[in-house]
Amino acid sequence: MFTFKEIAQVVGGMLVQCNGTYPVQHLLTDSRKIANAVSSVFFAIRGEFHDGHQYLPELYAAGVRQFVVEDASGLMDLSTFPEANVLLVSNSVHALQRLAAYHRRKFNIPVIGITGSNGKTIVKEWLAQLLSVSERVVKSPRSYNSQIGVPLSVWQINESHTIGVFEAGISLPGEMEHLASVLQPTIGMFTNLGPAHDEGFSSSDQKLQEKLKLFAHVEKLVFCADQPFVYEAIQEAGLPTFAWSTHEHPAAQVQLKVLEMHHGKTKVRFRYDGKGQDLTLPFSDEASLENALHCLAVLLYVGVKPEELAGQFERLHPVAMRLERKEAINGCYVIDDTYNNDLAGLRIALDVLGQQARRGRKTLIVSDLLEAGVEEHALYQQVAQEIKTRGVDRVIGIGDIITRHQDLFPVGSEFYLGTDSFLGQLRSETFRQETILVKGARVFQFEKIVAALQQQIHGTKLEVNLDALVHNLNFYRAKLPAQVKIMVMVKAFAYGAGAYEIANLLQFHRVDYLAVAYADEGIALREHGITLPIMVMNPSPDSFLKMQQYSLEPEIYSPDLLHRFLDYFPKNSRKTPRIHLKLDTGMHRLGFDPAELEEALEVLDQMPHVRVQSVFSHLAGADEALYNDFSREQIFRFRQMAATVEKGLGYAVTKHILNSAGIVRFGEEAAFDMVRLGIGLYGVESAGQEQSSLQTVGQLKTTVSQVKSIKAGETVGYSRRGIAEADKQTATIAIGYADGYDRRFGNGVGEVLINGQRAPIIGNVCMDMCMVDVTGLDVRAGDEVLIFGAELPLTELSARIGTIPYELLTNVSTRVKRVFFNE
Repeated sequence: MFTFKEIAQVVGGMLVQCNGTYPVQHLLTDSRKIANAVSSVFFAIRGEFHDGHQYLPELYAAGVRQFVVEDASGLMDLSTFPEANVLLVSNSVHALQRLAAYHRRKFNIPVIGITGSNGKTIVKEWLAQLLSVSERVVKSPRSYNSQIGVPLSVWQINESHTIGVFEAGISLPGEMEHLASVLQPTIGMFTNLGPAHDEGFSSSDQKLQEKLKLFAHVEKLVFCADQPFVYEAIQEAGLPTFAWSTHEHPAAQVQLKVLEMHHGKTKVRFRYDGKGQDLTLPFSDEASLENALHCLAVLLYVGVKPEELAGQFERLHPVAMRLERKEAINGCYVIDDTYNNDLAGLRIALDVLGQQARRGRKTLIVSDLLEAGVEEHALYQQVAQEIKTRGVDRVIGIGDIITRHQDLFPVGSEFYLGTDSFLGQLRSETFRQETILVKGARVFQFEKIVAALQQQIHGTKLEVNLDALVHNLNFYRAKLPAQVKIMVMVKAFAYGAGAYEIANLLQFHRVDYLAVAYADEGIALREHGITLPIMVMNPSPDSFLKMQQYSLEPEIYSPDLLHRFLDYFPKNSRKTPRIHLKLDTGMHRLGFDPAELEEALEVLDQMPHVRVQSVFSHLAGADEALYNDFSREQIFRFRQMAATVEKGLGYAVTKHILNSAGIVRFGEEAAFDMVRLGIGLYGVESAGQEQSSLQTVGQLKTTVSQVKSIKAGETVGYSRRGIAEADKQTATIAIGYADGYDRRFGNGVGEVLINGQRAPIIGNVCMDMCMVDVTGLDVRAGDEVLIFGAELPLTELSARIGTIPYELLTNVSTRVKRVFFNE
C-alpha cells in the first residue's frame, strides 16, 4: 500500500500540501468515475478537449482528497482544500505512467505485451482464457491500451497473479517508449500491420518501427513470419523471435497447415519441436483463425504440452467486444455485459451504469466473479463496496459463491444459486422503469436473462456505435477554437439513432447544448434525466407553459411568435424565460429579417425579464462549394444583424451560424461563439471533403427469413414486377417500407450485403419484407443482412434513389430496435 508521500518520491514533482494520511488504492483520471473517493488519487490531465483541473473543487466536494496536478492555480486558495494532499508535476500522464511502472517492478511475474494494428484485444482475451487453466491471470480490461489505459491496467497487478497479459496501442510517434516502461513485457506478441492510425505517422515503416519499441527487452517476440515487411523489420531490429507460419517459412519454429473448414470450424495441423499434431479451432473466418494461431504459438512457447491444447481450444469462445444497451420490458433499459465477470470488468460496467441519467432505480444482476487466487471473502467485500459507492439500488446475485457471501450486500438483495432458478421465478412486473446492468461470466448463460428482459421487437435492428459517435464529435471539436461551444442536433429521434441514448452520451462528453424540433422531444429527454440546456426549434404557443415547466428554450423566429410567447410570461413572472432569436440571412425559411428585427428589439426592451440566450442563422448552401460566396455573404449579414441585436439588448449573446458542413468549410472564419453539429455527428460529412475522417455510427441489419428456388419465367412479389429471366435463388429478408426501407429500392435499384456479398432487390419492396436475388451465393435462413453501414454507405444508397443520407437515417422506423454499443 502506497502513501501519498511515497507517490511524490516515485513520480517526482513538488509536494504543495500534505495534510492527511489516506489509503492509495484507486487511480482516477475521470472526474465522473469516482468509485471510492477517500482512497482515490486524481490525476488532473489536460486533454485535447477537456482539462481535469477545472473539476478539482467538484472532486473535493465529492470526498476526493489526493490530487496530482500540472497547474496549481486552481488550488491557489488552499484554505478551501484544507484536507487535500496536492502534488505538482510537469505532466500528469507521465506521472501516472511512472507510478504504474514502479508498481510493475514490484512483481517478478512474466508479462505478455501485445501490440499490432488489429486483433490486440481478441488475442489478449483469448490468451487470458487459455492461460487461466493453469495460471492466475491479470489482463487489460476491455481495450485499455492507451497512454492512460495501460498504466491503469498494470495497477491491477497484485500478489495473487502469476502472469500478466496486456495490450498496447499507439497513434503517434514517441508513445510506445512510455508504454514499454510501464508494461516491461517479458514476452512480446505482434499481431499484424494494417492501416489503423496511419494518419499519425509519416509512413507504415515509421509506424512499425514505433510499435516494435515495445519489445526492446523481451526474451522472445512471437509473431507470424508470413508478413514479409514485418519479418524484415524484426530481423533488422535484432529481436529474439519465436515465429509461426502457414507458408513453410524457414525461420518459423511452428509450421501450420489448414486441413479443412467445415460448419464454422477449422482443422489445422502444426509441427513444433519435431512433433506434429492436429487441432480443431472453433472458427472459420480469416481474422479469428489468425488470432487463434497467434495464441497457439504463445502457448507452445510458454511450454503448454501439445496434447493439452486440443481441449483448451475447443473451449475457446468468441469475445463479446461490445457492451450493448437495449430497450426492455415495462419501460426498462438493459445494459448487456454477459461475456465475462471479473472485478476490473465489473468496475467498468458499473461506470456505464452510473452514466445513465434515466430516472428510476438502477439494478445490477451479477454472477459469481472469476478471480482465481483471490480470497473469497475479501473479493466479495470489494464487490459489495464497489456496488455501494456506485449508487446501485437493487442487487440480484446469481451463483453459489456470491450467495455464500450475501451478508455483505445491502438488505433486500436477492440471491439465486443458478440462472435457471432465477428465470424460474422471474415475473415481468417486478422490473419497471429501471436501468438493469446484466453482468455475468459466460458459464452462467446470462444471455437468457437478457432475452427474457429485452423488449420483443422483430429481428431487424439498428446498431449504433457510440465509440464512433464520440470519434466524430471529437473530429469536429478539433476544427474549432477551444472556447467555441457545441450545440448538437438530437431532433427526429437523433436522426433516427435514438434520442435518449445519444443525448445521454453527449451529456457525459460535456457538449454545451442540445436542439430538438418540437417541445415533446425535449420533454421526453428531461423525463429521462437529461439536464443539458435544450433549444426547441419549432415551438408552438400551446407548448410554451410546458416548455417553461421543463426548462426548454424556444427558438423565436417572427414578431408574431415573439408577442405570443411574451403573452405567457408577463413582467411579474417568477422564472426568467430564455429564448433564441432566429435571423433570416438568406435561407428564407424561418427567421427575422432586418426590418422585423428592429420591432423585436423594441419589444424586448420593454421586457427586461426575458433573456436572449443566443442569436443564430442557417447557411443555405454550406454543403456545396458552388455556394461558398453566398455562404460568406450570409455570414457577413449575420455578423451585422447580431451586432444590432447585442446593441439593442445591451448585453452580449451567444452567436452561431455554422452547421456540420459549415464547420468544415468555414470553421476558422465563422465559428463565432457556438456551432450546431447535426448529420456530421452521425457519420455523414455533407460538405463532401473529409468523409474518410468520420466513422460509421449506424448499421441497419436484418435476417434472412427464407430461401427459395425460382424457375425461369416465374415472378417475385407484388404486381409481378420481379421477373426471373433464368432459374434463380431468392432470399426473403425481414425488412420493408414500414421499417423505413424505401420502396424506391425495389426492382434492382437497391442492394444488400449477405455474408459479405452484394445481392440486388428483386421485385417490389413490401410493407414488412422484401426479396433479394442470391443466385450463386451461399445463403441460408437466419443469415445476417446488412442494409446500410460501413460496407454499404448511406451516401451510395441515397444517391441510388436520388435523395440524401438524412432521409434514409430518419426514415428508420421506431419499431426497429436500437442496439447501442461500445467497442
